[in-house]
Amino acid sequence: MLKECKLAMRITATVYDGELCSLMDAAAKDLTAAGVILPGTVAFSMTNQGIVDSSTLTDALCQRAIFTYCRMHFGSPDDYDRLREAYNAQKVTLMHANSYTDYGSDEQPEESESEDPEEADGDGEG
Repeated sequence: MLKECKLAMRITATVYDGELCSLMDAAAKDLTAAGVILPGTVAFSMTNQGIVDSSTLTDALCQRAIFTYCRMHFGSPDDYDRLREAYNAQKVTLMHANSYTDYGSDEQPEESESEDPEEADGDGEG
């Protein structure tokens, strides 16, 4: 995913790899905090040979939102406000898409053990 992010941001130097990995991780956490379920992981580790990208996220919409977040926070972009609006719009789109959230899933919340309203009031008699 680092390679794709650098390509999207038109960056060829490796000197920014650590910062970009940190930004992608922050973006993934921001999306997750907003209720978006990422269909994969965003994961990087440091070794003696450099950064190892073990990310499994390949979903184009999620990647695009993460890359927009990176562009918004990388350096001091002149178009920060436009990028912020674009990222927020992408995040809202993901938040409202059933395939990226568990809202509206078939799972029902656990019910209390006593479903009988008379049992719930404590006397157990009718």
